[in-house]
Amino acid sequence: MIKRFHVLYVGQTELENIGLQGTPADARRYGNDRLSEPFWSARDVAQLMDDLGYYALWTAEHHFQREGYECFPNLIQLSLWLATQTRRLKLGCAFNVIPMWHPIRMAEDYAMADIVTDGRVIMGVGRGYHSREVETFGAPVIDQAANRELFEEQIEVMLKCFNEEAWSHHGKHYDCPPAVDYRGYQLTDITCVPRPKHLPVEIWMPIASSKSIDYMASKDFKAMVTLNGEKILDDVVKAYRDACAKYGRVKQLGEDVIWGAGLYLADTPEEAKRRVEPSHDERYKWFAPFGFVRYADEQGRTWGTPGAPARVPSLADGILQKAWFCGPPAHVIDGIKSIEAKYPGLEDFMVHWAEGLPPREFMDQLRWFARDVMPAFQRG
Repeated sequence: MIKRFHVLYVGQTELENIGLQGTPADARRYGNDRLSEPFWSARDVAQLMDDLGYYALWTAEHHFQREGYECFPNLIQLSLWLATQTRRLKLGCAFNVIPMWHPIRMAEDYAMADIVTDGRVIMGVGRGYHSREVETFGAPVIDQAANRELFEEQIEVMLKCFNEEAWSHHGKHYDCPPAVDYRGYQLTDITCVPRPKHLPVEIWMPIASSKSIDYMASKDFKAMVTLNGEKILDDVVKAYRDACAKYGRVKQLGEDVIWGAGLYLADTPEEAKRRVEPSHDERYKWFAPFGFVRYADEQGRTWGTPGAPARVPSLADGILQKAWFCGPPAHVIDGIKSIEAKYPGLEDFMVHWAEGLPPREFMDQLRWFARDVMPAFQRG
């Protein structure tokens, strides 16, 4: 049963002229002042969530986004600051793009954050998908096999930093420590200073493919699934449960999964759809070209595969797929519970901040959701 409520904010600035007929995504340009606004929006939303009893605010790492859609380059640094602006809210990294980092530096930064916030920063890892970002940082992403190989070695190094008091690693990409003299002796191992206070580190990854599911299960990483159609969601949640069992970790269906959906509250479904539709469409103007349309057709075929739709989805598509819920609180509660009922281990629900929705309007939605939706899931 759902116990905790999260929010995903990818770091968009307040966008104007939104929707399918609005400014083309690639034509948007903003100056530095506008591209800095998401930091203050994140603070305001985090403080509100803290007051209203939400569990965690998740943010996304991206770089070079002059278009204004995703403006946070360093999630651990952001989370450290947000922790000073709030009391109890957890701050999640969705996700640190590991190929753009040195794994030891990432491990040290996270360990420090874990210590000084007393465990309020949640580690999340990903491989990246923007060629403009990952390739500019000197790592592969167009070559997916090379990207996966690098990422998996980086994770191996990072986990040694977290879990071993003294360690060494000699792989294709990293030689730690190198065979050098130090103060009269030859190095054979090193220690990450500091190491996290809370061990084992809770690590989350997005479910992106069957290969990623197996890898996540092998490492006991937890899974995030957002804005997936009902059929795709069912497939990946079952695949994750089964993969965990293969590695000796028996989980209930939905256990250690965050399920995220889009939503908008209004007095009627029609009003909700009218108000959120331009923001929904603005999201997919940016994200659909990256393949982020995770819907299935009536035959179960994933959108974008032969025979299935290959267009930008409409809000009506998202509602039909149960990836979006629009209407009065009772309507939204029923929609969320229809998914919750299928997964006895599901404890975490995430609200997606639609990319074109102004901060004040989204904060009003968070207040309404906390007042009239969250209590329906506070059992006992």
